[in-house]
Amino acid sequence: MLKDRLAIVGGASMGIGYGIARTLAGEGAKVAISARREPALREAADRIKADTGAEVLPIQADCRRAEDCKRLVETAVSALGGLDILVNNDGAPPLGDILTFDDAAWHNAIEQNFMYVVRMVREAAPHMRARHGGGIVNISALSALQPFAGFALSVASWGGVIGYAKTLSIELAPFGINVNTICPGYIDTTRLEKVFSAGGSDSEKMRAELTSQIPMGRIGSVDDVAALVALLVSARGNYITGTTIQVDGGLLRHVR
Repeated sequence: MLKDRLAIVGGASMGIGYGIARTLAGEGAKVAISARREPALREAADRIKADTGAEVLPIQADCRRAEDCKRLVETAVSALGGLDILVNNDGAPPLGDILTFDDAAWHNAIEQNFMYVVRMVREAAPHMRARHGGGIVNISALSALQPFAGFALSVASWGGVIGYAKTLSIELAPFGINVNTICPGYIDTTRLEKVFSAGGSDSEKMRAELTSQIPMGRIGSVDDVAALVALLVSARGNYITGTTIQVDGGLLRHVR
């Protein structure tokens, strides 16, 4: 479905980013993956290559730095020969009480979540236009749609991403580029383990309590998110743009 498509996937040394990169590679895409920690990134690239036989290019980059975003896109385009797919994904800012965060914490959250997306799109979109189309997916979180106590930095910064992406989808649609944002719910990653730890209670008990809130009766997997990304960036999903889609097993209750 994605044979010879050219992709960049952020935060791909582990978790959701890794799952997305592996899925795209398994569908035939050539994938450049990025993360801050180079040893883990190279190990991830080797595992994806072994699992899929695809071309996987590890590029160390810190998404909070403008120069790294520029270098990441330039290196990937040079090595792969172009760009069709951009998946903006990274970790999340710290958890904590909203009134305890100083200006530096808010600045870092905006750099990590919002400006990262702005910068990557600014560098990547011209290359997609040159190839007459493409797909951009931003990975956010359910908390951007249904705020939770303690998640203020994520909620505010990802809320900005949702508004930016909707506007971007309108401006890039004439060039055949679709733009969508995915908001995962409870997904089985190290981030979720941090949520358990922050709760100050027994992690297994907390996992059971969270699972009981989900209509589908299970915590999600990274493959649940990756499958949707693969659809949205394929020809089958090209007419889907400007959406914000939750992947949460039915956890979000409101009607939009």
